[in-house]
Amino acid sequence: MTQKRQLRLGAFMRPTTIHTGAWRYPGAFPDANFNLAHLRRFAQTLERGRFDAFFMADHLAVLNMPIEALKRSHTVTSFDPLTLLPVLAVTTERLGLIATASTTFEQPYLIARRFASLDHISGGRAGWNIVTTSNPDAAQNFGLEEHMEHGERYRRAREFFDVVTGLWDSWADDAFVRDVESGIYFDPEKLHVLNHKGAHLSVRGPLNIARPVQGWPVIVQAGASGPGRQLAAETAEVVFAASSRLAEGQAFYADVKGRMDALGRDRDHLKILPGAFVVVGETVEAAREKRAQLDALVHYESAIAALSIALGHDASRFDPDAPLPDIPESNASKSSRERVVAMASRENLTVRQLAQRLGGYSGLAFVGTPQTIADSMEEWLVTEACDGFNVMFAYLPEGLDDFVDKVVPELQRRGIFRREYEGRTLRENLGLPRPRNRFF
Repeated sequence: MTQKRQLRLGAFMRPTTIHTGAWRYPGAFPDANFNLAHLRRFAQTLERGRFDAFFMADHLAVLNMPIEALKRSHTVTSFDPLTLLPVLAVTTERLGLIATASTTFEQPYLIARRFASLDHISGGRAGWNIVTTSNPDAAQNFGLEEHMEHGERYRRAREFFDVVTGLWDSWADDAFVRDVESGIYFDPEKLHVLNHKGAHLSVRGPLNIARPVQGWPVIVQAGASGPGRQLAAETAEVVFAASSRLAEGQAFYADVKGRMDALGRDRDHLKILPGAFVVVGETVEAAREKRAQLDALVHYESAIAALSIALGHDASRFDPDAPLPDIPESNASKSSRERVVAMASRENLTVRQLAQRLGGYSGLAFVGTPQTIADSMEEWLVTEACDGFNVMFAYLPEGLDDFVDKVVPELQRRGIFRREYEGRTLRENLGLPRPRNRFF
């Protein structure tokens, strides 16, 4: 009998939840962003639920919104991912640890070294989420008055990927002989100096750390624009997608996998995981009431600021009770703008209604019982709209506990999610090959 396709599940953490009102929900931990005991508990619960990875989003600036909105947001600050995740590595054994790091503002040598370190510390559970950083305020934190143009950011990212992976291949897997008798620690014939000189980067190498346990940490990418999809098809092994409807998911899946086919890449070597906001209830009505209570905790000032960020324009100047006006393109995220404009048109929303939706969470949401949520996840999986999901919990800890204790057993009962981990590394659990060393 042919085995059913298996869901891959990541947990989207910032390092907690994405919903603006989540920290105010009854029973939630308001201080979770900076409470290490809580974060350890979350990671251990995810591992108990056999999740593939703790996916830590990040940003390099206090979010670009007015202070009256900013003061209400728990997503405004968080730990540095590559400081937090090594701590979580020593309190878990199988859970993957994916960190965001920017190709626009960071240096490839440091990125290569930090992720190689995380991979060794965790025993092969690291992943790098490649982002080009859409927040223009971040530029000013790195000595730039203007943000790098969208297309240029992606061209730099492609070269950045080549440099980082080249640095990870600096040493052959068996370079460190550590021969006590002869006094030879490593074999010089198994060391490669990169000597990269490109349009954006100049990096000599070699990396001063052994090749990562996985060869390379798992490569993750989240861009949905044309350049983002192409970068994913060329480089990514996991894609964090933003499809909010089944047909959108199927189209995105077919497009990115088709680009892989054209490049000669095995389409099974890339897992597409849409973000999915999940609210679990004993009944569908109870789950909807939870969602409504959660959304009611979002202040309008925060909502209109979220809309402004998504559009790349100041939405506070729009008539709140009128339809969304025509929005020209900006240097912000193109895929985000297009998604919001399409939503407003499709659902005939006013600016106020659109802002309230965005102020909470406006993307794909599964709100229902463990059975109805599993129904939806299974439909997306079997119709090739995804390979799994990056789950966003409504609030913590209860939202996470509900998913692990109620939804995961239902997915396991259906035979579409693991009962035990397949291996010890993130690559093994995702079914991804270990990259060969390009130099040895």
